Amino acid sequence: MLKKSVVSAEDLKGVPGVDPERVAQVTQVYPMRINPYWMALMKSKGAPLIHQAVPREAELVDTPLLEDPLCEEKDSPVFGLTHRYPDRVIFLVSNECALYCRHCMRKRKVGKGAGAVTEASIEAGLTYIEKTPAVRDVILTGGDPLLLSDEKLDAILKRLSQIPHVEMIRIHSRVPATLPMRITEALCAMLSRYDNLWINTHFNHPHEITEEAEKALKRLNTTGAPLGCQTVLLKGINDEPEVMAELMRRLTKNRVRPYYIHHGDAVKGTGHFRTSIETGLAVMQGLRGHLSGLCVPAYVIDLPGGGGKVPLLPDSIISQNEKSLTVRGYDGGTYTYPL
Repeated sequence: MLKKSVVSAEDLKGVPGVDPERVAQVTQVYPMRINPYWMALMKSKGAPLIHQAVPREAELVDTPLLEDPLCEEKDSPVFGLTHRYPDRVIFLVSNECALYCRHCMRKRKVGKGAGAVTEASIEAGLTYIEKTPAVRDVILTGGDPLLLSDEKLDAILKRLSQIPHVEMIRIHSRVPATLPMRITEALCAMLSRYDNLWINTHFNHPHEITEEAEKALKRLNTTGAPLGCQTVLLKGINDEPEVMAELMRRLTKNRVRPYYIHHGDAVKGTGHFRTSIETGLAVMQGLRGHLSGLCVPAYVIDLPGGGGKVPLLPDSIISQNEKSLTVRGYDGGTYTYPL
C-alpha cells in the first residue's frame, strides 16, 4: 500500500483547499507521504485529517523555532540513539513513516537521506545499550518501528531482550492510526513472545479511531503488551476540550491508556500548529473530573536544550495557611481541605 502513496503535489488535485503549486514548494524542503488509507480518510473526514497530512506554506515561514530544539543530537553517543535520562534511551530504528505528519518533531530527519537509519547504525545502538548497564528502558522509535519487516523487528527485540539490564522495551508507533492494516496477526504473534514489551500509539483526533484502527488495537491487545497513547496538542485540530475528551474516551474504550498530551515542540516548520500554554491548560481542565482518571493523560512540555519533559497542571491551590488549603475543584467550586 505504501508504494501507492501520494508523494507529489500533482497527485493532490481534487483535495479541498489544496493548492498544488504551494504544496510543491514545501515538499522540496519537507517530504510528503500520504498513503491510500489516509487519503480516503481525508476525503471522508475532512480538515482534521487534511491539515495533519497536506503541506502548507506556513511550514516555510522563517521563525525562531529550531530544527532540533530538544537537542537530541547533543545527547547522542552514537547516531540514532539519544541517552538523556540516566536509565533510558531513545533508539531510532526506522526513518520511514506510513504518513509524514506535518507536525513531526523530527521533520529534519524523517523521510530524508540525511537521517537514514542503516544496519550499521542499528548495530551501533545495540552495542551501546549492551555496554551501558545504566540503561533499563529502551524506546524504539523513528520514523516508525512498525514499518520494519516482522523479521527485522523481531531480530532487534530478541537482541534487546537478551541484555540482562534492559527491563523494558517500548515501541512508539503511529501505524495503528495511519496504516492499521499493518497490524497483522503474524506481527502480533511475534510481539507476544516478548513479555517486557510496552506499546505507545499516537492518535490526535477521534476521526482517526476508525473501524480498521479499532481492529488493529484489538489485535495489539492480544500481545499482552500494555497499550498507551501520546497525543500532540494541535491548533485547530484537537485544541478544544470536547474534541480531546472524545478522543480520550474512545482510546480507553479500546483499552489504550492515554499517557501524554504533548504541547507542540518548538520545531522549525511546525509553528502554525502550536497553541498557547493557556489553551493546553484549559483542555486539561475540561478533562479532569469530567472523565475517569484512567482517561486523563499528563500534559507535558519538552524543554528546549535537552531539559526533558515537565508536566503542567491547571492551578488548584488558591491559598494556604497553617490549618487548611483552599482548593478549586474540577467543577470550579472552592473547597477547604484541613491540614
